[in-house]
Amino acid sequence: MNSSDGNNTVSVVLGSQWGDEGKGKLVDILAQDIDVCVRCQGGNNAGHTIVVDGVKYAFHMLPSGLVNLKCVSVVGSGVVVHVPSFFAELEALEAQGLDCTGRLFVSDRCHLVFDFHQIVDGLKEGELGRGSIGTTRKGIGPAYSSKASRSGIRVHHLFHPAEFEQRLRTIVDARRRRYGSFDYDVEAELARYRELAERLRPYVIDSVEYLHQGLRAGKRILVEGANALMLDLDFGTYPYVTSSNTGVGGVCTGLGIPPSRIGEVIGVAKAYTTRVGGGPFPTELLDETGTRLRDEGAEYGVTTGRPRRCGWLDLVVLRYSTMINGYTAINLTKLDVLDVFDELKVAVSYTIDGKEVTSFPADLDDLAAATVNYVTVPGWRQSISKCRTFDELPENCKAYVRLIEKDIGVPVKWIGVGVGRDEMITIG
Repeated sequence: MNSSDGNNTVSVVLGSQWGDEGKGKLVDILAQDIDVCVRCQGGNNAGHTIVVDGVKYAFHMLPSGLVNLKCVSVVGSGVVVHVPSFFAELEALEAQGLDCTGRLFVSDRCHLVFDFHQIVDGLKEGELGRGSIGTTRKGIGPAYSSKASRSGIRVHHLFHPAEFEQRLRTIVDARRRRYGSFDYDVEAELARYRELAERLRPYVIDSVEYLHQGLRAGKRILVEGANALMLDLDFGTYPYVTSSNTGVGGVCTGLGIPPSRIGEVIGVAKAYTTRVGGGPFPTELLDETGTRLRDEGAEYGVTTGRPRRCGWLDLVVLRYSTMINGYTAINLTKLDVLDVFDELKVAVSYTIDGKEVTSFPADLDDLAAATVNYVTVPGWRQSISKCRTFDELPENCKAYVRLIEKDIGVPVKWIGVGVGRDEMITIG
């Protein structure tokens, strides 16, 4: 990450499937040796859980680097911020003993999420009926819609009260014309944000300048992606996606960092596949095996508590994700969850209209009609939670890892074998 001429690069951690891969744990480990941890997109619809010395920390909007008391964390320009949730999350972390004083900053270019965005989120889902996306109803999509329609309100607007008031009244009126009357007290919101603005002021910075000054000074910077590639607005399973670019492109657009400053790109991949909400999931298991995966992996959302849909590992997804994000290394997580299975299946291609397909198709009707082609491999039927080197893993387990590496052409550098910070195998 460092360079003697000041042209060092940032490292990036991205989800390679549909989210919930366990990115926070790797970020926590890497953050022990970095100076700045940055979020580049998404909002408090994300969820990272970190376990340190038996203490569980739940992150939603704030960067996971806050667990490292020597690390500065930045909420970058591409993130949409619900200010009350920002402070609620911060207070919860500090109540657990994390001193975040002087270590947390927010870009002045972040767009704001308001309670009316959350109301609209629910109204939009209601309109879709059975075709609903399954959002977290945190207002993320409507906030990004405001941003794209050039009617959004950014952090810096908070400090110009007259302009802020005019913008808020205008956007709420527009939403009421679209959705009809809904219960939202604009006067109370204006009063609340007058107080919140002053409370937020010490955290607000020009993050573009801050990050580039850090790069020139040789700071070690880690970018923490939220969600995952298959939820990307352009490359995911549209329309069952989030409202931001969750791939490596979102790092550039969300932080103002040019591609030439991106170094290592680490893809985090669960050893099987999960997703939350609606949308296609070719390897989903709707039987006892899927239920067992959910129970063994404790597959329930950090932000919503919703049970996750579970299925076998899909190499078509990982291959596609690797093409787009250009991973230089993979963190394979929750491999220990597969300890209990006699045999494992891995998707290697789909058959659509009689033709074998090895890349992920854009058309959801094609996906719905697809037959998944699997290879079956033997399980290892023993606990790997105490393993700390690759050589200590059972032979069938090592073969499973090598199958993934060979297929996507990227080395697996980290393997998660438990929930704790120390339960990670590092290779090389």
